[in-house]
Amino acid sequence: MDDDVFFSTERLTVRAMRPSDVEAFVGYRSDPDVARYQSWEDYTLEQGVALVADMQTLRLGVPGEWYQLALVDDAGHLVGDLAACVSADEPRQLEVGFTLAPEHQGQGYATEALRGLLSYVFGELGVHRVVAITDARNDAAAALLTRVGFRKEAHFHDNVFFKGAWGSEFLFAVLASEWPGEAA
Repeated sequence: MDDDVFFSTERLTVRAMRPSDVEAFVGYRSDPDVARYQSWEDYTLEQGVALVADMQTLRLGVPGEWYQLALVDDAGHLVGDLAACVSADEPRQLEVGFTLAPEHQGQGYATEALRGLLSYVFGELGVHRVVAITDARNDAAAALLTRVGFRKEAHFHDNVFFKGAWGSEFLFAVLASEWPGEAA
């Protein structure tokens, strides 16, 4: 396994972002449908280059720092990414996010990647709790999180001013003790 590979699943290699990922990364992040429930709009090549360059100096698991993981299929194509941030206040908690290129959505890649990430962070990093926050209108993300084993813990109403309007969010979480194979 390469030094920058964190884990593999049946169809994916999950590794550090590389400069060669920038074009594909920006390609799907600049898609308005992909950005709809995300924090960005009009994602640019310059933003992609800067993010991937930052990832070269960071490492997964540093409290308070977001780390982007590349999801690469068997053919070597970047199909999406996972974002992970260990809490600065409690390093046994981690927040996760995910984005897939439109042409790779609906094929089970996100389910596979999230399951692999949970096994990795509960096992390798000793994380106690993983959370995910999603726009309350993002039915696909809520269904994915539930399918993977997260439970909805909160529904925040009009808690965030987002892209010019108040928005609501769901908070999902899963504990290491609830994760198959990780219970003590």
